[in-house]
Amino acid sequence: MAVRHLKFSSHSLAISLTALFLIVAPNSVAAQSVENFYQGKTINLVIGYPSGGAPDVYARLVTRHLGKYLPGNPSVIVRNMPGAGSILAANHIFNVAPKDGTILGLLAPTLPLEQVLGSSASRYKASGFYWIGRLATNSNITFIMNTSQVKTIADAFDKVAILSATGRSSTNAIYPTVLNNVLGTKFKIVTGYEGSAPAMLAMERGEVEGHSATYDGLKNQHNDWITTNKINIVVQYSLRRNPQLPDVPTAVELARTPEQASVLRAIFSASDIGKFILTTPDVPIERVTALRLAFDAMVKDPDFLSDAEKLRIELDPLPGLELQKIVEEVQGMDAQVLEKVKAIYPLN
Repeated sequence: MAVRHLKFSSHSLAISLTALFLIVAPNSVAAQSVENFYQGKTINLVIGYPSGGAPDVYARLVTRHLGKYLPGNPSVIVRNMPGAGSILAANHIFNVAPKDGTILGLLAPTLPLEQVLGSSASRYKASGFYWIGRLATNSNITFIMNTSQVKTIADAFDKVAILSATGRSSTNAIYPTVLNNVLGTKFKIVTGYEGSAPAMLAMERGEVEGHSATYDGLKNQHNDWITTNKINIVVQYSLRRNPQLPDVPTAVELARTPEQASVLRAIFSASDIGKFILTTPDVPIERVTALRLAFDAMVKDPDFLSDAEKLRIELDPLPGLELQKIVEEVQGMDAQVLEKVKAIYPLN
């Protein structure tokens, strides 16, 4: 069989190599630019809560593991920016922070709902953030000292329980207030505590009878209250019962009409948004992709999982693109449901 020898002139070879470079180069340059950008950089993870609570625990867990999965291996540090139920931090990240992939946020899951409801304090568009990934769902609960007359959610319809809370727009104030407005419970909310740790300390001091927080936050700070039955967990603010709390009803289950159920589902969809990481608008897409890939790798890392287990926190990861869809669904809420939610949801 004859072998055909192909001859290239130096000119045609140069053209061919140039064409090949143009095909390959964009991807190579883009990948290299991400590494070059993050090399030696420090990423700030802004937490919209005070230090010491469950969100702070999750954020600090991320800072210990995320950087090793990003090109260039940047360091990641925490910056607490509490205020207005995370809205202060959200406004800062959306409007003020550098839009280059060096700013991340862990904020309240109610932010998309508050924006679509028209909160006067909200100066951001939730779907305008790049959502990097969810760490866990946000299984919020109300728990009350066993010395209180309110021992079950049924008791809360004819007896008053005083609950500590942080800000008026924080979930630990909003969620029991929603139950008061929609279902007629008689929770009395006392705001002004600088985080869940002081709010729970107020329970020990007898200043209040209960508090609302995430279940893993309660376990992290006062697991002994659960194991010794010092408290009664009376309700879950989620769409489904936490498998660890099979006998505690969800707020949606308490609805007496389809209208009440639709309103409660819309509000407590925040539990599916959960504890998440996002970044600013306008970040170059190759850096967004790098952040999302790093997040997805991090939540599978055995060291990360072992660290989370030691902290007694729950994980239920979700990739950034899927989380972005949930946020967009909240913002596309049916107009009739939206008007009903506006009528009962406490906004600033």
